[in-house]
Amino acid sequence: MSVKKKPLVVVTRKLPDSIETRMRELFDARINLDDTPMSAEQILEAARTADVLVPTVTDHISAEVVNQPDCKLRLIANFGNGVDNIDVAAAHARGITVTNTPKVLTEDTADMTMALILAVPRRMIEGASILTDGKPWAGWSPTWMLGHRIGGKRLGIIGMGRIGQAVARRARAFGLQIHYHNRRPVAPVIAEELGATYWESLDQMLARMDIISVNCPHTPATYHLLSARRLKLIRKDAYIVNTARGEVTDEDTLIKLIEGGEIGGAGLDVYEHEPAVNPKLVRLAKAGKVTLLPHMGSATIEGRVEMGEKVIINIRTFLDAHKPPDRVLPSML
Repeated sequence: MSVKKKPLVVVTRKLPDSIETRMRELFDARINLDDTPMSAEQILEAARTADVLVPTVTDHISAEVVNQPDCKLRLIANFGNGVDNIDVAAAHARGITVTNTPKVLTEDTADMTMALILAVPRRMIEGASILTDGKPWAGWSPTWMLGHRIGGKRLGIIGMGRIGQAVARRARAFGLQIHYHNRRPVAPVIAEELGATYWESLDQMLARMDIISVNCPHTPATYHLLSARRLKLIRKDAYIVNTARGEVTDEDTLIKLIEGGEIGGAGLDVYEHEPAVNPKLVRLAKAGKVTLLPHMGSATIEGRVEMGEKVIINIRTFLDAHKPPDRVLPSML
């Protein structure tokens, strides 16, 4: 009796142990044990040998990868919600299915967004560094390390999807007034629950907010959505928080405006040229003007395991000749 050959699944980065163990049980899984990012050539080779590729948001799956004459891929099961790292249209044209892991990291990312919304105006990281960096501290003083309260301030959310709404719920509990810009207004019941004011014009919203939170995905339409022109509309004492994608913001202009005192500051978890971080941003962080995190928004054990479980479900469903629950089509982007 012949044994059915397991499909070859190539995983580009190290995943939680429980997920890798389950993948080995179910598939002929090629795991990246040392977590070294795969080179462009290694990804090309994986596409020529694997039935299923499991990339992460830092792996670029271009048209060149899927259009190789000997590309063997049938499924690209992305370990991540955003799929801007994949040429979905090219994959679809070649008959390759693409999936992602939505709805898993909403609460984790919203938590980190809220943490930055609190940290930037209250100068938390700057204050903590006084103790950890061995700087002199004479004790409490009435006028030392003064920040700004957030209660009663206006929060402008760019992108009112699942994460934007989760941020709004947290922010409302802290007494912030909720405003948002989106491609279309949210359902009236959601707007009422959040006490949210919709702005069709992003320009008009930006000019009136105290804190701006970027929570939209990176797509061709949102690249530099916060352009140089729009960044100059923001008030001098306002703050920007970005836990979405760095490419949404014109980072060079943001830096110049903060350096010149034209924007109050920023809390960033993502960067335009990630993993490279502009040295000017680092200098601003050391000066207490910005708070920088190394893309930690979704970094919880629970979240990563749930992402892996979704990847496995998508692969198994696809291999069973059914439509994966998290299939991504070009028309959805």
